[in-house]
Amino acid sequence: MKKVTLLLAFSAFATAAFAQTTPSTEVKTRDNGTTKVVTKTGKTNTGQAIDNTKDAAGNVAKKTGSAIKRGAKKTTRAVKRGTQKVGNKTVEGTQKMEAKTE
Repeated sequence: MKKVTLLLAFSAFATAAFAQTTPSTEVKTRDNGTTKVVTKTGKTNTGQAIDNTKDAAGNVAKKTGSAIKRGAKKTTRAVKRGTQKVGNKTVEGTQKMEAKTE
């Protein structure tokens, strides 16, 4: 679990630097006639890191869910086989007892 957490943290911060969008510049004119230049750079590093971590956590949860589902299927098959073996032994025992009583 420690390795998964470390991997998530590393990938979140490593990709945060690459995820920044190119800045866009807007010029706004106020009511009094003056202008204001606004530069938008997209998400902050922290915001992008949070998004990346959320995505990575979703991927880990999906993989965990799949593993649990596979395990449940394997357990179901094993229980079914075991039940069939016990049932067959019971039938054989019953037939032997009937043969003895006849």
